[in-house]
Amino acid sequence: MRLLFLLSIFFLLLNCEDKQSKKKNNSLNTSTETETKKPETKTSENEEPKRKYPKLDSKNAMEFFLHYEKENKENKVRMTTDFGVIDILLFNETKFHRANFIFLTKQNYFNDTQFYRVINNFMVQAGNSDDKKTARKRAYIGRYLLPTDTKRGFKHDRGVISMPSGEIDNPHKLASPFEFFIVQHKGGAHFLDGDYTIFGKVIKGMDVVDRIAAVDTDEADWPLKNIFIRTIEIIE
Repeated sequence: MRLLFLLSIFFLLLNCEDKQSKKKNNSLNTSTETETKKPETKTSENEEPKRKYPKLDSKNAMEFFLHYEKENKENKVRMTTDFGVIDILLFNETKFHRANFIFLTKQNYFNDTQFYRVINNFMVQAGNSDDKKTARKRAYIGRYLLPTDTKRGFKHDRGVISMPSGEIDNPHKLASPFEFFIVQHKGGAHFLDGDYTIFGKVIKGMDVVDRIAAVDTDEADWPLKNIFIRTIEIIE
């Protein structure tokens, strides 16, 4: 009887120890599962990405491009449009305007912008869009204008790239950094000389420019069917 009693006590203690062990293991498993289900920290969609370059304005833009052009010497770009490819040579003589165009190209600003003003036998103008994404790109890069640089001996001949004024009421003809136009008229547009900065020329693809210039437009010279710049990229 004494032996039977001792065995009963032994098995009772063993059973209690086993239950405590299982309870402890279940507690650890629950803790681990809780940790793996913690939500990940997400960056807000409205949060501005970390900047590599400062936000440009009228006070810092020229100094920025003075340094930028010394470290970014590229002067050829390829524009892929809905109508074909246009290769452009940017003039080293107009260094701020060349640097600005290269900077915007590397920021992918021009991708999915449009030819928004087209006048056959005159010019095609591009670099803007009615898409809100373009407005957001501009806001992120900054608000600034470039000074005219018209004494380099360039004329508004057919195929040159020039910059329009940034505003309608702009007595100094300061250039919009985001937009440009290509002279399409065979005889050029020399009445523009001295007012707008020529900073490059088409070296391949004037047939594409001619096709763009020939499309139907509305009363504001906007093509009835949007013509996109799909990409602009640096080429050697």
